[in-house]
Amino acid sequence: MATTPQKITLAPARPIPFNKLVLSQANVRQVKAGESIEELAASIARRGLIQSLHVRPVLDGEGAQTGMYEVPAGGRRYRALALLVKQKRLVKTAPVPCIVSEAGGGVLIDEISLAENVERAPLHPLDQFRAFQAMRDKGMTEEAVAAAFFVPVTVVKQRLRLAAVAPALLDIYAADGMTLEQLMAFTITQDHARQEQVWEAVRNSWSKEPYQIRRLLTEKAVAAGDKRAVFVGVEAYEVAGGIVLRDLFEADRGGWLQNVALLDRLAGEKLKAAAEAVAAEGWKWVEVAMGFPYGHQTGLRLVYGEPVALSQEERETIDALTAEQERLIAAYEADEELPEAADARLGEIEAALEELSDRPLRYDPAEIARAGAFVSLGHDGRLQVQRGYVRPEDEAPAEAEPQGEAGGGEGGVQAPAGGGTAAGPTVQRAIITIGGAPVAPQPEPEEEDGLRPLSDRLLCELTAHRTLALRDAVANDPQVALTLLLHKLVLDTFRFRTAQGCLEASVREVHLAAQADNLKDSACARAVAERHAAWKAELPEDDDAVWDWLAVLDEGSRMALLAHCVSFGVNALHEKPNPYGGMGVSEHGLRMRLAQADRLARATGLDMAAAGWRPTVGNYLGRVTKARILEAVQEGAGPDKAQLLDHLRKGEMAREAERLLSETGWLPEPLRLAADLDAAVEAPEQVAGAQEAEALPDFLAGDAVDPAHAAYAVAAE
Repeated sequence: MATTPQKITLAPARPIPFNKLVLSQANVRQVKAGESIEELAASIARRGLIQSLHVRPVLDGEGAQTGMYEVPAGGRRYRALALLVKQKRLVKTAPVPCIVSEAGGGVLIDEISLAENVERAPLHPLDQFRAFQAMRDKGMTEEAVAAAFFVPVTVVKQRLRLAAVAPALLDIYAADGMTLEQLMAFTITQDHARQEQVWEAVRNSWSKEPYQIRRLLTEKAVAAGDKRAVFVGVEAYEVAGGIVLRDLFEADRGGWLQNVALLDRLAGEKLKAAAEAVAAEGWKWVEVAMGFPYGHQTGLRLVYGEPVALSQEERETIDALTAEQERLIAAYEADEELPEAADARLGEIEAALEELSDRPLRYDPAEIARAGAFVSLGHDGRLQVQRGYVRPEDEAPAEAEPQGEAGGGEGGVQAPAGGGTAAGPTVQRAIITIGGAPVAPQPEPEEEDGLRPLSDRLLCELTAHRTLALRDAVANDPQVALTLLLHKLVLDTFRFRTAQGCLEASVREVHLAAQADNLKDSACARAVAERHAAWKAELPEDDDAVWDWLAVLDEGSRMALLAHCVSFGVNALHEKPNPYGGMGVSEHGLRMRLAQADRLARATGLDMAAAGWRPTVGNYLGRVTKARILEAVQEGAGPDKAQLLDHLRKGEMAREAERLLSETGWLPEPLRLAADLDAAVEAPEQVAGAQEAEALPDFLAGDAVDPAHAAYAVAAE
């Protein structure tokens, strides 16, 4: 006959005055670090005591009840109630709901205390996200929710964003099919279809790290730091209906602008309006583009304008700003760090002084009639207007016209701040050309036949960057510049012919016809341009005065100027050799040029990675075969990383390789020093010929390089 199981009897809760309760010494929660009694007390004050205390009667020495009760389970709640009593927000005799167990029961008091603390199940994060969402849906603001749970508003926004992810992905997360970090990555966009599409793309992939999910979700968007976004302004873009993707969990530097077509249209319209304002100044032509290539002014004559003198009001403003700047610096001179407010004010003063020092220029109206301007965006998103360039075909003098007194005051037309002409009598209607930048090179077709040679176009682009970096390096090392110049002159003098090499002694700047889109904005390009502008500002306008100016320069300045001028003749470009002679470079000449460029790189200590070159999809990885990509990753990041990529399609492989190689310092062969390459040694007769052509006097041959190492392990197509 079956026995009836014994029924369990639960002790009911009953009120006990707070002053009859004491904290049990058997309470297992002894470590108080990290506990926040104040927040729990505030929660009790707001919501009441949600969970009862567990207590046992305190017995005297004879086993009789004393009327007091010890609390083995609920110690934090007891201390929170004690805090409320101390703050006089709760009377000490207030009844507290308690579960009373028998003092002589068979279960140890220690067991009860331990069980309460270890048997509790934490709330699943998704339940918290949805609870926050339910409270907001029922009328609570984000600020109210944050105040109710003692968390920053940012935390509430993050939880609500997580709750708004596609329901299908939330179900996967609830079933432990996705990590919290992965779910956080999906919050960048609120497009549920796109979220699910990206998850399907990565769920069975080896690479489903959060950064990969973020990259896929933003691959068609434009970063807020893009020069177009800075130029237009995120607020203007949003007013026009654009969507900004924001990451609430990681630094996103302003987010990503999703509507690229809208951004391009807004940037184009704003750039066109700026070009029309420049055209109204009377220039013959205006070329407009988002960005022009490095050296686009080559072959054009620059018209020099005369800076307009400061007005009395501007002088007073400069004096006041300078005095305030000196006071702030003196006040905090002894401090290691400036207070935030003082630092911000100094930045404002510096910006204001810089703007006042950028004087408008006054141009000759006759020059304006034949010159033009370039309007584009700088690398920092600011409008860049380059005025006063005359094309060769416009150099012929125009028909003389009667000269009146137009031009104002000093016989010229005043330019607005920033270097242009102010609106005056219009000489002619400028021809505005939009889209002056050359068409970007098309990606190389994908081939699966191994390590095929790099294309001539890619080689030319890579060596264009190296040429510019070499120019910057030479300009910063006067001793190497002097050696380079003497090397050229010695060959010309002692060989009785113009030796082919990497320096044009007449210092004729070689135009970089093939170049990557970002070459103009590279660190070396900006350094060369800034140094050139600084010397140009000091150079006398009158050619006859240049000799006297040079004669009085100190030795350091003369050497620095020599280095700068010599650097403009550096030519380390790879070109397709002309096997028939005539125009172009011969195979021998190219070999000598690259050998000298390599020696020059060693002499200046040039490291293209340190100079800022990084392999990207645009400048290398998307232009070579998969085998080349894997070779690069194997060399730069290791064979294990390369094995992780070998199953990917070329586009994905190139993007992942860009990430893996970004901080490794890896360089393709044309950008390395020849001594670092494993190139095949040329035939002995070729080496001998190269050595004969490069023979130098002993005092110049200290850093000679074996030209045998100059041939890269690539072939021209």
